[in-house]
Amino acid sequence: MKKFVKILLLLPAVSGLLLLSACKNDDPSTLKIFVRSANNELQAGAKVVVIGDVNSNPPTNAYVDTLVTNESGFAAFNMQEFFDSSDETTGYFDIVVKKDDKTAFGYVRCREHITTVETIFLPN
Repeated sequence: MKKFVKILLLLPAVSGLLLLSACKNDDPSTLKIFVRSANNELQAGAKVVVIGDVNSNPPTNAYVDTLVTNESGFAAFNMQEFFDSSDETTGYFDIVVKKDDKTAFGYVRCREHITTVETIFLPN
């Protein structure tokens, strides 16, 4: 009888854990690129281009997006569309930043349901 009571008490706890583990992750997939000068100052108005690296291992689907940094010196790319269009949960991206006559490059790995942050420094 005691075993039966223990099983009845454990049943709701196990059921609750199963329900929690089945919940869908709704966290956004965001790629946030900060742009700084060689003097470490945040740069507003810099053009940021994100390009999917089709030569990465595993290969990343083709993707290109362009934004301009805001007054806080960053561009926030919503990557959910990229992840919704593929079965991958990780993507590798080349970054090109241009401001005035300066150009800088970077590389980043972005994961689904996570905000990935990268900082690119413009040369002197």
